[in-house]
Amino acid sequence: MSRESLGHFELLVLLALLRVGDDAYGVPIAQAIEQSSGRRVIRASVYNTLERLEEKGMIRSTIGRPTRERGGRAKRYFAITTAGRREVSAAKKALTLLWRGIPVREG
Repeated sequence: MSRESLGHFELLVLLALLRVGDDAYGVPIAQAIEQSSGRRVIRASVYNTLERLEEKGMIRSTIGRPTRERGGRAKRYFAITTAGRREVSAAKKALTLLWRGIPVREG
């Protein structure tokens, strides 16, 4: 893992982006997190996290064309970078190793 490790929500956003696919935008990313976690997600927190991940070099963004449906505004699309994929993989490995050997308790 890098010196600047991922926070829990950052990891959720990266995983949701991987699930939705490259060139996803904030709404489907938030929906993927909501569906997998069963919790409501505040859209602003998703966009703030996407900006932070882009600053860290884990994702990249592009601006689409303005659309009539959005009142002439353009969507911002996101894709995970190689560095982002490496961080997700490192987090998975660390979590998997930590979970091994923990006894499962019913109830």
